[in-house]
Amino acid sequence: MTDSNEGKVALVTGAGSGIGRATAATLLAHGYRVVLVGRRQEPLAALAAEAAARGENALAVVCDVTDPVAVTDLFDTVRRRFGRLDVLFNNAGRNGPPVEIDELDVDVWRNIVDVNLTGVFLCTRAAFGLMKSQTPRGGRVINNGSISAHAPRPYSIAYTATKHAITGLTKSVSLDGRKHDIVCGQIDIGNAATEMAERMARGVPQANGELAAEPLMDVQHVADAVLHMAELPLSANVQFMTIMASKMPYVGRG
Repeated sequence: MTDSNEGKVALVTGAGSGIGRATAATLLAHGYRVVLVGRRQEPLAALAAEAAARGENALAVVCDVTDPVAVTDLFDTVRRRFGRLDVLFNNAGRNGPPVEIDELDVDVWRNIVDVNLTGVFLCTRAAFGLMKSQTPRGGRVINNGSISAHAPRPYSIAYTATKHAITGLTKSVSLDGRKHDIVCGQIDIGNAATEMAERMARGVPQANGELAAEPLMDVQHVADAVLHMAELPLSANVQFMTIMASKMPYVGRG
């Protein structure tokens, strides 16, 4: 643990697996009290139990981030339990089936928008209200963007549209938070080795129509990058960071 983080509170959505789990574990190891948020109780409880065995302070809360009432209850719980929030990592997200736009079901579109965009709005909205009223005031919001916030993959219209929207949300919160000492940054991730990215190693469609396997990077590198963003003083901010597998087809894509 690092003494500088002792007592700081972080909330991670999508904490039950992948990037969220790795980041939550890393924050816990560096002295943060961490609220673990996700839709499934079992993986959250397992991570909280592992943390407790190491003397770390984790609170598991099942929450659907697309539900405004549930999100309000979540942040009320944070306020009652810890009295403040220093870092929000908006990580929860989902992808859709790799189909052309005319084949994408409207309900699937709406669900992806709800999870990837509305969920981030609801959590950021609640965090903003808490951060500007707490003492000492202020805090940090970190949004999980994507390489797709810059360049789309084939057949990813819903995911890509939401990640472009996250960039606008990040900029707006960064601007509106200035007078409240609330900073907001975005981490755009390419091919971290998680369950969600397993298909990359098997082969995914490329812009030229080919199917090709893509390299992956250790998810711990992402967690360490989020930790770096989180540990900055509020007088400094990583506005946008791109972290990716070095040889993935991003620069020069298309």
